[in-house]
Amino acid sequence: MTMMDFFRKSEGIWFIERNVHHFDVVANESGESNLIVKVIEKEDPRVKEVCQLQGIDPAKAMGGASFNWLATTDEDEPNPNYAAVVIDIPDEQNNLTGKLIRNKGYVEGIPVTSRYWFGQDGILTINTDYDNNQGQERCWFITDDFRVRVGTTRMMNGINLVTYCSERRCVSPNALEKMWQNHQTRL
Repeated sequence: MTMMDFFRKSEGIWFIERNVHHFDVVANESGESNLIVKVIEKEDPRVKEVCQLQGIDPAKAMGGASFNWLATTDEDEPNPNYAAVVIDIPDEQNNLTGKLIRNKGYVEGIPVTSRYWFGQDGILTINTDYDNNQGQERCWFITDDFRVRVGTTRMMNGINLVTYCSERRCVSPNALEKMWQNHQTRL
């Protein structure tokens, strides 16, 4: 799987249940949210914009994805403070590894470059070095409609937090009806 394959497989709305374990204080948190993923083709002007922001030749980009996090899908518009554009710059010798460049990082709200690779088991690993933190995120699909994401954030003095997310694809009423009809024909 390439990064663009991963983005295409991820496109849609996801319901996320997350647990965050903080190690610097005795605190854990959990919550639910929605993630909206949209594929960005390489011709999209955002590709050039993010590449220029990071000083990278846009011709090396394969495309990308936009991510918007929402507390619930009932919100009118996504909050731009909870959004990011991620562009795929695969390595020339191996399209299973490369760089992800973002207009805004997750841990620190600054433009950031990450390294990614896909293991032979299909697990995507993303390492990000911020100004004051390091993050690693691993993500994999259990099925086409269910995936798992695990992340760590390391401060200069050690691991600060670990995050575990279960993500289920939200199915539209039309897709649900189609699934029901397919099920009925199998019976």
